[in-house]
Order: sequence, then structure tokens, then C-alpha cells
Amino acid sequence: MTGVSTDTLRHYEPVRVLPRPARTAGGYRQYPPEAADRVRLIRRALGLGFSLNELTRILRVREAGGAPCRHVHALAKEKLAQLDLKVSDLLALRTQLQILVTQWGDQLDRTPEGKRAGLLESLIPPLSTEDH
Repeated sequence: MTGVSTDTLRHYEPVRVLPRPARTAGGYRQYPPEAADRVRLIRRALGLGFSLNELTRILRVREAGGAPCRHVHALAKEKLAQLDLKVSDLLALRTQLQILVTQWGDQLDRTPEGKRAGLLESLIPPLSTEDH
């Protein structure tokens, strides 16, 4: 119903993001209907970068009658800033890789078929005179 395994559901209980469900006489867990919404909320929040520890604290405040909304917003802003940094780093890496692919293509064009072009060796930076 939620697209997660029973192991995942069991993992959510002790970390307190999902309340422990009632059990049948045979020991099977019986989750109430609202548990499905809770699991979907957890999965979406995890997908956005929230941790289980953060969710545990947020949900604990909410279940105690508090309003953790400002804290949630602050965490989301932090996650957005972290994501912006990662995107920037990835774009820089992409540019470096584009340049490398072009250089390697040129190097391969100058290399006879069946001969090594030393592509990976070109990744080793030359030693500077200060390194000696």
C-alpha cells in the first residue's frame, strides 16, 4: 500500500517516526489507516533530504501538541543551501569532465589503432619543482 517493505516499517517503529501498531492475537502488526499517510510523509521527507533523526524530533514535537513548522522550514532552507552547493560542485565537475572528454578524444584521434593512448595516466598531475 505504501511501497515499502515490512522491514522498513519495522525499522520506523523503534526510531519513533511510526507509532508501534496494535498486534493481533497471532502477533501480526495491525497498522491503522493513518499509518499509510505517515509512511508516505516519511518517504517524501527522506527523499527531500530530511533524516530519520530530524523527522523523529519533528514528529515528537507535533504529537506533543507543538508546532514545529518554523523548525521544519529552517531545516528545509538548510537543505536547499546544501543542495545548491552540491549542484554547483556537480556543474564544475561536469565542466571538467567535458574538457577531459574532448582532450581524450583528440588524443585518441592521434593514437594509432590498437595502441595505448595513456588516457588515465594523463590524470596524474606533473610534479612541481616544489614537490622534489
